[in-house]
Amino acid sequence: MNIKNFITLIILASFSASGFIYSQNTNHLISPLEVSNLMLKDTTIVLLDVRTPAEFKSETGHLKNAILVPLQELENRIDELKKYKKKEIIVYCRTGHRSTNAEKILLKHGYNAMNMTGGITRWNAEGLPVVKEAQ
Repeated sequence: MNIKNFITLIILASFSASGFIYSQNTNHLISPLEVSNLMLKDTTIVLLDVRTPAEFKSETGHLKNAILVPLQELENRIDELKKYKKKEIIVYCRTGHRSTNAEKILLKHGYNAMNMTGGITRWNAEGLPVVKEAQ
């Protein structure tokens, strides 16, 4: 682990311990490590990235096979996800805030959704693999 990832991990741990990142009551949280393990076992899960297209293509990368539907477009594009209605959808963003809102939208529409804690920032801090678009 390089120093940048280590510092990010320390910051995230301190925010998480203080309750700053997740103060909402929900049972739909999943850690990046749990997502990574699930991706190895279950090829039917759906990964939904709700960041902007620029973030999706940025240096932070994105999860393999992730579908991009920015949060601000999710409500209007919800029908695009109909074929995944019976599957588990894991939602993520940069740090977990937007994906919390996206999870609520998905649940409201009857989808099975979980929010990845800490978003792609925590995923990267844990050294998990990402896909990076050619620049």
